Amino acid sequence: MHARPFIDSLDFARNGQKISGAVPIAELPRLLDVLENPHGVLSYTVQGVVDKQGTPALDVSIAGSCQLRCQRCLKGLDYAVQLDTRLLLCNQASLDALDDNVAGGDEEEFDSILADAHLDVLDMLEEEILLSLPIAPKHELGACQATDGENAREEEQHPFAVLAKLKRN
Repeated sequence: MHARPFIDSLDFARNGQKISGAVPIAELPRLLDVLENPHGVLSYTVQGVVDKQGTPALDVSIAGSCQLRCQRCLKGLDYAVQLDTRLLLCNQASLDALDDNVAGGDEEEFDSILADAHLDVLDMLEEEILLSLPIAPKHELGACQATDGENAREEEQHPFAVLAKLKRN
């Protein structure tokens, strides 16, 4: 098990610090609940920045692959994880104000997180990955084993299936 990286998010952003690493998928317990298996490694980079308005932020990049469960056949489905996002660091009052502005349509929608003096980087990464996953992952049509089996069953249950077989012979 790797040591979990923690950062002071505001200090990290203001000083333009950077952290990179790789984490085995097996060490991300909430992600394991939606995966077919715990195999694989995700690489990440977190860079602290201050945007043009002076707001501290974290630029987050995550790359790798995992195996989701197809909702048609319930078999493994390879899924490429490639995330590049900016998370604004806000205090609770700022987050509440952003929520009010977004609800009123006054501002663009921003991805924001609560600034934390002891931010667990892996928890933040896991949250971003979970938010990016499809709600109901499925194989492409024709690649899924369930659809091939369903079509064969439908064909045999069709009242004229026997005639179709005779016609082919």
